Amino acid sequence: MMIPHLVVGNAGGAIEFYKKGFGFEEVMKLAAPSGQVIHAELKLGDDGMIFVSDEFPNGPPGTGRSPKTLNGSCVTVHINSTDVDAAFRRVIEAGASKVMPPTDMFWGDRFCKVIDPFGHHWSISQHKEDVPPEEMKTRAKAMFANWAKR
Repeated sequence: MMIPHLVVGNAGGAIEFYKKGFGFEEVMKLAAPSGQVIHAELKLGDDGMIFVSDEFPNGPPGTGRSPKTLNGSCVTVHINSTDVDAAFRRVIEAGASKVMPPTDMFWGDRFCKVIDPFGHHWSISQHKEDVPPEEMKTRAKAMFANWAKR
């Protein structure tokens, strides 16, 4: 099992956002005497989990930095959904920024992207159809041709 560990500037706020926006449940939270979150575990459904912690700028080497401190993120956390449109509405209403609204994609999923208020990137998809490999190549080629026209 792989578990993303998200470092943020306000772990308490992020935990509440992840609960409201995505439906995560808080499993446990360990705080420092300052109140900063050292480690929290959040669960989504039966097999989804993330760890969340506050950023500790004066921590030892290797201590994680938040996307806000780094001025961006190179990682996207992905969630499979049974209703991507409802999931997108929920997370936007909770405060995420729209990157890509739910769209039917060439590979057979309905797919969207958001950035949470703490700078982490998320994608959400709902499987709609199984696309044979040759058909997927044809659809991908058409999509890239449309991109080139922009």
